[in-house]
Amino acid sequence: MRRRVGAMLRPPPQLTVSEWAERHRMLGSRASAEPGPWRTSRTPYLKDVMDALSAVHPARRVVFMKGAQVGAPLAIDTPIPTAEGWAAMGSLIVGDTLFDERGRPCRVTGVSPIIIGRACYRITFDDGESVVCDGEHRWPVWDFTDGEKPAARVLHTREMIKWVRIGRGPRYRYAIDCCAHAELPDQDLLIHPYVLGMWLGDGSSAMNHISVHEEDAEAAEHLQACGVVAQFRLPRWRKGRCANIVIDPTFRLADDGETLASIQHRSQFTTRLRMLDVLDNKHIPAAYLRASREQRLDLIRGMMDSDGTITPDGKRCEFSNADRRLVDGMLELLRSLGYKPTVYFAASRRKVINGQDRSSLGYWRVSWTAYCEEPMFRLSRKVARMRSIARGRPGKSRRRRIVSIEPTNSMPVRCIEVDSPNHLYLCGEGWIPTHNTESGNNWLGYIMHHVPAPALAVQPTVELAKRFSRQRIDPLLEETPALRERVAPARARDSGNTMLSKEFPGGILVLTGANSAVGLRSMTARFLFLDEVDAYPGDVAGEGDPIALAEARARTFGWRRKAFLVSTPTIAGRSRIEREYAASDQRRFFVPCPECGEMQGLRFERLLWEKGAPETARYHCIACDHPMQEHDKTAMLGGGEWRATAEGQDPHTIGFHISALYSPVGWLSWAQIARDWEAAQGKPEDIKTFRNTVLGETWQEQGEAPDWERLVERREDFRMGVVPAGALCLTAGVDVQDDRLECDVWGWAEGFSSWLVDHVVITGSPRDREPWDDLSKLLARDWPRQGGGAMRIARLCVDTGGRDTAAVYGHLRRLRDPRIAPTKGIDGWNRAQPVQGPTPVDALVNGQKLRRGLKLWTVSVSTWKADLYRRLWLGRGDAEEVPPGWVHLPRGIEAEWVKQLVAEQLRTTNDRRGFARQEWAKLRERNEALDCAVLARAALWLLGADRYGERFWQQLRDQIADAPLRPSELPAAGNVAHPPASPQAELATPATPPSAHRPRGWLAPRQGWLR
Repeated sequence: MRRRVGAMLRPPPQLTVSEWAERHRMLGSRASAEPGPWRTSRTPYLKDVMDALSAVHPARRVVFMKGAQVGAPLAIDTPIPTAEGWAAMGSLIVGDTLFDERGRPCRVTGVSPIIIGRACYRITFDDGESVVCDGEHRWPVWDFTDGEKPAARVLHTREMIKWVRIGRGPRYRYAIDCCAHAELPDQDLLIHPYVLGMWLGDGSSAMNHISVHEEDAEAAEHLQACGVVAQFRLPRWRKGRCANIVIDPTFRLADDGETLASIQHRSQFTTRLRMLDVLDNKHIPAAYLRASREQRLDLIRGMMDSDGTITPDGKRCEFSNADRRLVDGMLELLRSLGYKPTVYFAASRRKVINGQDRSSLGYWRVSWTAYCEEPMFRLSRKVARMRSIARGRPGKSRRRRIVSIEPTNSMPVRCIEVDSPNHLYLCGEGWIPTHNTESGNNWLGYIMHHVPAPALAVQPTVELAKRFSRQRIDPLLEETPALRERVAPARARDSGNTMLSKEFPGGILVLTGANSAVGLRSMTARFLFLDEVDAYPGDVAGEGDPIALAEARARTFGWRRKAFLVSTPTIAGRSRIEREYAASDQRRFFVPCPECGEMQGLRFERLLWEKGAPETARYHCIACDHPMQEHDKTAMLGGGEWRATAEGQDPHTIGFHISALYSPVGWLSWAQIARDWEAAQGKPEDIKTFRNTVLGETWQEQGEAPDWERLVERREDFRMGVVPAGALCLTAGVDVQDDRLECDVWGWAEGFSSWLVDHVVITGSPRDREPWDDLSKLLARDWPRQGGGAMRIARLCVDTGGRDTAAVYGHLRRLRDPRIAPTKGIDGWNRAQPVQGPTPVDALVNGQKLRRGLKLWTVSVSTWKADLYRRLWLGRGDAEEVPPGWVHLPRGIEAEWVKQLVAEQLRTTNDRRGFARQEWAKLRERNEALDCAVLARAALWLLGADRYGERFWQQLRDQIADAPLRPSELPAAGNVAHPPASPQAELATPATPPSAHRPRGWLAPRQGWLR
């Protein structure tokens, strides 16, 4: 009895975090392809990391710098919408751009090997779309068990298969929200999307005529507002109440509709239709499918005004057409805007019309719910029939119900990770939101169950903290029985379980964002969980570093406090996790060689394979050079141990670093890592992503200025003013000075290889008219191309900063050349969107934006300067050919210009609060050449070279091969295209008058990236 009483009074054993996870942690609706009890043996390298977070461990700060993880699989043939079009799940690589559930671009940061032998299921939705996935795939769903208040949950496929319906009734239990509209930049489209939509809907497939109702003369006004000439006609040969609109007519009639006013031999609209390859081949070009939200809406409105209708009750919009490609394009447009369209097919049938037996073709009908707040038409009679959202049920029309989950034959599957805030991405032709991988959070469960105390979890933003609560904390509480009984359900009265606060006996877990100074100082906390610290803002409302603010809340607990800092690293010199890891004892995981037993940390340099054959990847021992294979990983990880590689600045801080090279068998393989590395070659952004997310290392920007003398020595023998044969398009950058315009013309080829074609100085004050007229003549100039032909500048960026911004705005507004992009440079780094906009800068007195006012692009100059320096630092070694991205400089350029090209250097400095930051500092006073090169590169981005990749360059190559220009345009000798000392005299008399023939160069490149 005494022994039994003693056992009852004895406190429970003090567990470590890994021991607690082994006993209590259950993986259910978490990001795991291996559900069930937690097994530390699967990832032995995490044991010491978790145990360092235990209450009995002396460490006060634990720093974990890591690579990304991968998770739940989809079938490899699942179509995934990307920024460039569509890609199969099996073809995705690290760095590809997808969309998250809110339509924002996100990048693939990790991919798994193809997995075979999984149990697979086909999930079908109420709009007819279906997706094949395995039983462990997770879905963010609404559970309608409680019809009045559906619950947001994250469930595995296998968890939903038994409960597709509510009881035995007709109602379906689960639904998934439709995505928000895809956020994409404005495209420089050849034809206004509304005009193209009108023609695609009910226009003649071979000419510039559109059939409309006789009461829709208003349509011609809408077309004219888009910048085209449109004439409404009631021809004598018309049938019924059909009228006709002619766009850019070759025979133009007077106001009476019968008298011939003028004749032109070619319709420009028809020419552009031919360039888009839609004449006699109606379809929606790819560039329009990935245009901005307003451009896609205008395209839909044009098609609906021409060939669409709305039901008499105003509930459903409908588009009918016999061309399946047009129907598929309309479906993709609607889904990319967040709508849930349904398509029906009406079979061909025979009708009696005017006493004659006629047969009608089969056609498809697309139907969806829309509201007048976002009208699907421009024609007033159709807009008037649309009802308001206040009279509808938007929740029902913006959700997809799951109607069946059926087992299907097992097929190869694959999983990816994306960097979206909510870890969601869109899949399938229906743009359906689905999950990717999340790491387990055993420490928070350990605190709530075993060491109750106040805890603070900090995400980069408050919005992310809310998502973290819904997607990670709530499932953690639901799936772990030991926690389920300690935290009351959220729907219980006075439960203390809210979105950002979880109360439990003896403590509370508060979630906040690093962007909220109030949230960071709202409470004292013994335990701090600081997640993705590299995404934290540098300063919070002027109160300082968010990490310092959060750690100040734990000082009250003295030696008992503990902080856990976790992140994937980003840029060297600006990465917080790198700074914290460098101040620690820098522990790395050492594993034994299966051949000689030598303990070593895995380094990417020791992973070797035959070029072009990543499946031959083997890790070579640093001691005996034994090639280790994938199946050796299990024994190696089991025998591994953490070792400190430095002496920490703070004895109470320990740091861990792990990369994807340690991924267990069945996760990310060495062969896949080798494949990802090969795919990233020649793409700096992909290499950066690889180093950050796979190797868990920071990316070192090439900010040191190259030696200008070395660049002068490597100048090449090609003439200035003549486009080299390798260049496929021309862009230019204009730097505005007080007494001149400096303009550099650059030629570009695949891999972003570049040639300086010409350097032009236009003298005169930017406040005067003459320099800008000369710039307009420069744009009209033909640049002879080596080997025959001529090219024109396809895009030109002008820096509007400086003292004469208002005057520059006025002159650019007057020129109205669509190839000119007004820009404003900003400091900072934005690699995902280095050029943003355009933003209207002209406004009326009441603040309303002018419809045809000037639009300004914002350029992240730091990003493009680093890109230029990286290319200038490229070396050719012993190779005869230069590498992709090489900067070619002509022999005729002066040394002073080369000095200006490398006039700045990237330096790491401390701001007034002591935080490290990187900024560009001048080495020389003049840097016009560098600014012009940055603007020319931004112009190439606007053309779509970065967005469309290989397809962009291939289309340009095809155009040059298919339509060579006249060899006679090349000068016989000398630098004819280079301006003399007086630029105005040269520009005033161009070699080829602009009116002599139609412009070629500025229209030709568009064909390639719009087809």
